[in-house]
Amino acid sequence: MDSTDPLDALLPLEGRLRRQARACARLGSPMYAELLTEAAADVARGGVVAHVLSGHEDAPERAALALRLLGAVHRLVLEGRVPELAVYYPSVGGTADPLKAWPVFHRVLETHEAEIRARLDAPPQTNEVGRSAPLLGGLLRIAAETRLPVRLLEIGTSAGLNLRFDHFRYDLGSRVYGPAVSPVLLSPAWTNSGPPLDAPLEVAERIGCDPMPIDGASPEGRLGLLSYVWPDQPDRIARLRGACEVAERVPATLVRAGGADFLADLAPAEGVVTVVWHSIMRQYVTPAEWRTIEGSLSRAGEAATPRAPVAHLAFEPRRDDDGVVIFEVTLRLWPGGEPRVIGTAPPHGLPVTWN
Repeated sequence: MDSTDPLDALLPLEGRLRRQARACARLGSPMYAELLTEAAADVARGGVVAHVLSGHEDAPERAALALRLLGAVHRLVLEGRVPELAVYYPSVGGTADPLKAWPVFHRVLETHEAEIRARLDAPPQTNEVGRSAPLLGGLLRIAAETRLPVRLLEIGTSAGLNLRFDHFRYDLGSRVYGPAVSPVLLSPAWTNSGPPLDAPLEVAERIGCDPMPIDGASPEGRLGLLSYVWPDQPDRIARLRGACEVAERVPATLVRAGGADFLADLAPAEGVVTVVWHSIMRQYVTPAEWRTIEGSLSRAGEAATPRAPVAHLAFEPRRDDDGVVIFEVTLRLWPGGEPRVIGTAPPHGLPVTWN
């Protein structure tokens, strides 16, 4: 990550937990906001949270350490191994007040400390389906400008769920987009009219890479994905489960590789627009690898022609002049390659406001 990475800051552990708590509150998870607020106070006391997270004190904010902790505990809940905590988790049908889960959550940390610590080394992988809304809008703009089928390449693809974006249903207020019958409904997808809905969008190829790809059609893969979805957000859980159903019947190729290796031989292809897409993944890529990725994109862009264009479509955070992190949909389309900010959205992708 280069020096402009908005999530590369190093805050004290307590500060990182409190900042993530505020983000959870802002993004509609009062349960996780409460748990992380209590966890931050526990760190200040030198309690069990400090012991569980020991060794990660120097992890930058971009490592999403708080979400790794919450995901590790949620997995225990989903596996049915902590029924005393499960009663507070709506994701498994719990009906007790989620805001009162902290005492039991604390005991689970004590009881399962070694296992939870072991899971902190893996980055969160939600494969957030809501991020298909910015993907769709960007691809519609690309399709309108090129009038060519899309060869879609995704880096940091996780389970490749968003590679099947065109099999989801998008509620745009007065209009809808996508198949009439889909187990995935994104609503509200956009806040304004947005890109051209009548653009001829056809997907010719779907390929994604990830250092640790997940099989979203397998029970183990679904469990891993679901563990990182916030348990008091039923809409996100429903979208994830529906997208896993879509993945069972819509093929996509997943490659075990980092982005640099995946794009090493990137080149335009005649008769299609080659689109490299990623969402909220730059924070997990080293500066050196990102420079290599940018080099591959630039070389492919320089070789692009009107009949073999290349595009880079991204949904990633940026810190503005006031220090506020905003999540932008950006597009570069070659020939030309002029960078454009075409929209903004919350980190989970919904709704998108288009420029």
